[in-house]
Amino acid sequence: MALTNTYVQVYGQLKDFFLKLREGQAPSQFTRQHIKDLGFTKTTHHAFIPLLKALGFLSSDGVPTSRYHGYRDSSQSRRVMGDALREAYSDLFVIAAEPTNSDRSLIEGKFKSTHNCSERIAKLMASTFFSLLDIADIDQKTAKPKLAPKAETKVEPHHAAAPILPHTTAVAPPSLHYNIQIHLPATKDIEVFNAIFKSLREHLLE
Repeated sequence: MALTNTYVQVYGQLKDFFLKLREGQAPSQFTRQHIKDLGFTKTTHHAFIPLLKALGFLSSDGVPTSRYHGYRDSSQSRRVMGDALREAYSDLFVIAAEPTNSDRSLIEGKFKSTHNCSERIAKLMASTFFSLLDIADIDQKTAKPKLAPKAETKVEPHHAAAPILPHTTAVAPPSLHYNIQIHLPATKDIEVFNAIFKSLREHLLE
């Protein structure tokens, strides 16, 4: 978490100051002379330099950072400032995700308690923050990624398969079998037997 204690007394000129940064070229090193060259000639304007360092626009030795150069792109300057505020004043976004003027008293109290400063200094810190907030975009919502369209699935018409009948083995028609028992008489006369077999052949086989 972080809460910078930098502030400027001329917070009402911050919008114009950052507009000049966006319109002009970035110097090799940001100095008080460069501030004068931008048209801000008062000693109270010198406080812009520590504020730029707190926001990550300048390195500790005053060299413009990638954030400074990114801010000069007008299409993304508000987002760049929003990122800078979320880093330098992250404790305030715990109090309110999207701070408004109605949160001012809470924010002033946070500066006062964190930095053990006077009420006047706390008001200047809060006013500096709100002036920067006016030129920032703190909306962290990102566009939802578009889902790739689902591939169209073609459904082929269903053709009913011919039913598979169980394999059957041909069965021969039933046949009748007869068992005929002949009780021959107890005789030694061969003609008797001949007559019996002759009668069987005529009545059963023919």
